[in-house]
Amino acid sequence: MAFGGGGSDGPVANINVTPLVDVMLVLLVIFMVTAPMLQQGVDVNLPKATTAPMQGSSEQLVLSVDKGGQIFLGKENQLELDNLAEKMKAVMAARPPEEQKVYIKADTDLDYGRVMEVMSSLHKAGITQIGLVSAPFQSEKAAADKSSAKK
Repeated sequence: MAFGGGGSDGPVANINVTPLVDVMLVLLVIFMVTAPMLQQGVDVNLPKATTAPMQGSSEQLVLSVDKGGQIFLGKENQLELDNLAEKMKAVMAARPPEEQKVYIKADTDLDYGRVMEVMSSLHKAGITQIGLVSAPFQSEKAAADKSSAKK
């Protein structure tokens, strides 16, 4: 076992790991790109989430969409989908650029297409920061305790 350059032309017992590292890096990149695509078909219940409360320095702008598909700005101002874009554009003109965010609070039983129509109308108004509001997640025990307390 000579490590020096002694003049023998015999077989070399060293392993060249450079091609192995190259192949592993290529595989890593492939898996990093394809892994998020594999999660698109997962069936989830979107309205329930464990999130922190909304934070901000000013009043949050919330659009509510009820079970019937009616759109409300705040608590009492009902809006129609046809003129939602122009009304929201007027509301956003009075707000500073860093606070031009809209949150959508939609009913669980509402058709997903209606939420997408509202989001599309907001996008036409130039609003790109749109959030979806969810109810805090309750454990099964807490929900059972709450329902038994009502009885």
